[in-house]
Amino acid sequence: MQSCKQEQPLALTAVKSHYPTNGKEEEVNTDPDNMEEEAEFNWEEYMEETGANGAPHTTFKHVEISLQSSFQPGMKLEVANKSNPDTYWVATIITTCGQLLLLRFSGYGEDRKADFWCDVMTAELHPVGWCSLNNKTLMPPVAIKEKYSDWTEFLIHDLTGSRTAPANLLEGPLRGKNTVDLIVEGSVLELQDVSDPLLYWPVHVLHNVGGRLRLRYAGLSDDNQADDTWLFYLDVRLRPLGWALENRLTLEPPTEVEHICLNVLTLLCQDHVDLPKHSFKTGMKLEMVSPWEQLRICPVSVTKVYDEIYFQVMLDDLSVEAKPRFVVCHASSPGILPVQWCLKNGVGLERPPGYDGQDFDWADYLKHSGTEAAPDACFPDTWQNRGFAKDMWLEAVNPHRPAEVCVAQITQVRGRLLWLRLEGVVKPLSECIVDVESMDIFPVGWCEANAYPLTPPFKPVCLKQKKIAVVQPEKQLAPSQPVETTPVNHCQPVAVDPGSANGRYCCSKIFVNHRCFSGPYLNKGRIAELPQAVGPGKCTLVLKELLSMLINAAYKPGRVLKELQELEDQSWDCQEETLKAKYKGKTYRSTIRIVRIADQIPDFCRKVCVKLQCCSNLFSPVLVTDKCPENCSVQTKTKYSESL
Repeated sequence: MQSCKQEQPLALTAVKSHYPTNGKEEEVNTDPDNMEEEAEFNWEEYMEETGANGAPHTTFKHVEISLQSSFQPGMKLEVANKSNPDTYWVATIITTCGQLLLLRFSGYGEDRKADFWCDVMTAELHPVGWCSLNNKTLMPPVAIKEKYSDWTEFLIHDLTGSRTAPANLLEGPLRGKNTVDLIVEGSVLELQDVSDPLLYWPVHVLHNVGGRLRLRYAGLSDDNQADDTWLFYLDVRLRPLGWALENRLTLEPPTEVEHICLNVLTLLCQDHVDLPKHSFKTGMKLEMVSPWEQLRICPVSVTKVYDEIYFQVMLDDLSVEAKPRFVVCHASSPGILPVQWCLKNGVGLERPPGYDGQDFDWADYLKHSGTEAAPDACFPDTWQNRGFAKDMWLEAVNPHRPAEVCVAQITQVRGRLLWLRLEGVVKPLSECIVDVESMDIFPVGWCEANAYPLTPPFKPVCLKQKKIAVVQPEKQLAPSQPVETTPVNHCQPVAVDPGSANGRYCCSKIFVNHRCFSGPYLNKGRIAELPQAVGPGKCTLVLKELLSMLINAAYKPGRVLKELQELEDQSWDCQEETLKAKYKGKTYRSTIRIVRIADQIPDFCRKVCVKLQCCSNLFSPVLVTDKCPENCSVQTKTKYSESL
């Protein structure tokens, strides 16, 4: 570790909170008659008033990854064979939608006619090899039984090189959970030291906010909150417990907590993507966004190469009273740039302290110092902006208070760097530079979706006051998963098929027509990110998944849950299902009546839309992509509210 006599190196992703954080959920009054009234920042109205646009959700790579299902297309399972009791057959995951899996039995090839949906939480699913271990029979479905003479040989060929679904995601407490949700409070990981990349120490997970983890070194107590660290779970400094010893690295507590750290047991292990090798050499110079003043780009020098993965750079300082400032880097570190990057992108480069001359010139500087510039090949793509643009809005971590997430605007884009202005933060601390792949920036609505406080502008354009009904509380709610939509060129009704395998209780697709009017309750931006359709499958299963997605696409999910609770029709053949919603640290659940029969789905969908004051085609068996038959795009909110 570095000597205490000089300032310790920083890790580019290392941020510590020196402020108390509110990571606990608020208590909920379960009296349904109790209403709480509060003023709050509203993203949609703010952007409507200011004409602002949110950065596309797809530009936030780390958030997209966090929302992916743990089940991936192509994974193999052993599934109960309904046509042959007590037998099973291998199936492949075709696609996922929340906890729904679309499966195809091996042997059908590209034939989709027998694809079927199942709920991972209720279906009998097992990893490949389960039948062999439990003396169960593998038998192909009757419809394709005669297709091959030797099914054993077929399976050997079909399973070679394939991936099986992990057993712990098919049973037990982790069943059906997304990867990000597997990291729960109390989990233990190993965190790379900020000073030395070869040193690690265990950390406890205190909170998981949509993948953003509040961490505390093993051995510390609540009295040491100032040493807590916030990192996104994909950060390269985080590793599974046991990783350091497996890779012959050192487990040693960081200097600031060394005197009070305790031993810790192995509790958790997970995979982590390896970092690429670098080609930097000692003495090379480059440009870098300063980790200490995140609105400056400065000349730095490579002063140490640890190994083929990590190296150390030092801030160039020619002054007499220079105090060494080091940073640990790797080839993909955000903010490292080749020499002349600032000049080529029209950005000011800070002169090194003590530099003699008004204008900094790299050629003269390299010549007089007898050093060389790091080749461009050493750096990742420095031009890729991933779709971010000036004046887009997003949510960003305050680098001076890592527990705080603020409304932010992009004021400038240069290559892969974004200049941000944080709203609700006093100048000059309100401005910073981040990389396009920073894990400290999030799409509009991320805080609300994860029930985390968002710092609004000092003078928000809209402060909306509404009453929220408090429903029965529950502990957890996983966020809905955005799925890329597929454009279609026409509008056509899609009939449900009462004669299908599951008869009148099975429906075909129900479409989410995101171009239709979304009403006062639903966030149009989140609606646009939902799957284009859910189903086919069992009516109650498809509708439950669809309603769950709509609830989590609401500005205030608890309010939508309350509206749905009041929905009923004496003519419906219904089944009661429990749906959940999470809002501002409170989690609610309520029992909703959902129709069981395919013939009643059109009426059910229409009445749900009326209840939510949105277009009656927003979700229905009717696919709308060009022009809605209701001509809802030119209607006002008043029309829909008056129809109630």
